Amino acid sequence: MPLRLPTALAVPPPVLQVRDLHFAYSGSPVLIRNWSHSVPAGVSWLRGDTGSGKTSLLAVLAGTQPLTGSLSLAGIDWATDAAGYRRSVFWRNPTDAAFDALTPPQVIAALEADYPLFDAAACQRLLQAFALAPHLAKPLYALSTGTRRKVWLAAALSAGAALTLLDEPTAGLDAPSTLALMQALAALSHQPGHPSGHFFGRAVLVASGTPLDGVPLAGVIDLPLS
Repeated sequence: MPLRLPTALAVPPPVLQVRDLHFAYSGSPVLIRNWSHSVPAGVSWLRGDTGSGKTSLLAVLAGTQPLTGSLSLAGIDWATDAAGYRRSVFWRNPTDAAFDALTPPQVIAALEADYPLFDAAACQRLLQAFALAPHLAKPLYALSTGTRRKVWLAAALSAGAALTLLDEPTAGLDAPSTLALMQALAALSHQPGHPSGHFFGRAVLVASGTPLDGVPLAGVIDLPLS
């Protein structure tokens, strides 16, 4: 019987493909210069000190800023379908006042309509893990910065978006909530894409100046880029 050699494992396609990205705010120095990168399924760490451009890069990758170059997310090209691209991204500023009058359950209900893969059961588990039960009847404007952040983290990690962008997610969190966040990220790190390309998986990009303790990383991006 002839010897059978093991078949090489196919590599799932990247969730986000960045090519020749160039970006600068009007009248400011270039922030991103001809940068190309592939973001795989799983959790990646956007590593950089304060002022290195983490938030700006997340805003660009969210498709909210004019740019030169190419962004392709789960097969959706930003240049030809910017609205579809943005619908596939979860990117929220925890201090955004647009939802201030809503309670956490109302925020979750509004987001469920925007994200077809939203996992309501997972969101409830995260709300419990973040000890948010005493705050569920309060509007967001009545919550502390850290508590608001927990609401948005629960929503972000449950939304099922192809790309989830988190900016300094541990800021203002207590130790038990930080641990719950790291456990949730670790769980998401084990959702690879399918080699056929029909399923890209989920990519979570976490901008943080501190390590993601206990989270298996799919990649690391170091800032500044230029």
